[in-house]
Amino acid sequence: QDGLYFITICTQNRACLFGEIADGEMILNDAGKMVENEWGNLKNRFPNIELHEFIVMPNHFHGILQIVGATLVVAQNNNMVVQNDDGATNNRATTRVAPTRVAPTAVGDIVGAFQSIVTVNYIRAVKNFGWQSFDKKLWQRNYWEHIIRNEKSYTNIVNYIINNPAKWEMDTLYNNQLNQRYRP
Repeated sequence: QDGLYFITICTQNRACLFGEIADGEMILNDAGKMVENEWGNLKNRFPNIELHEFIVMPNHFHGILQIVGATLVVAQNNNMVVQNDDGATNNRATTRVAPTRVAPTAVGDIVGAFQSIVTVNYIRAVKNFGWQSFDKKLWQRNYWEHIIRNEKSYTNIVNYIINNPAKWEMDTLYNNQLNQRYRP
């Protein structure tokens, strides 16, 4: 559905694999830079999204994504006619069949693709570059999502994301023992 979504994804066992917090700032390692890069690349895979504020943390990821108007396709007289959500089309044919959405995108599809791509790249780097290994899965099974319904909520979430590194030791995903390098 069109809208803004606040996403949080955690590593399996909350292992700190993407860098560390130093003086209230997130210092990305190569894995963290890869996560950041793959988040940016999602726009190429899902052209109907916009990416807003995000941050890669040592053991989790926060991001705001926006799903924008999906296009409808209507078959008319053996021709495919693009119809926008407002009903405008580029052809005036009169025969219609029920419209269907082209490449529907759910938040779960986007998050799943992101997790999958990052996992594949991470596994390659463990094998080829000696990146820190992980315990069976890179990511926890599920993710957290929150629909952003108004400007105040959006502003609060953006501020939370921006200030997350400075408040790392108060974060619910922080644990001093887990903040150490993960070694299975």
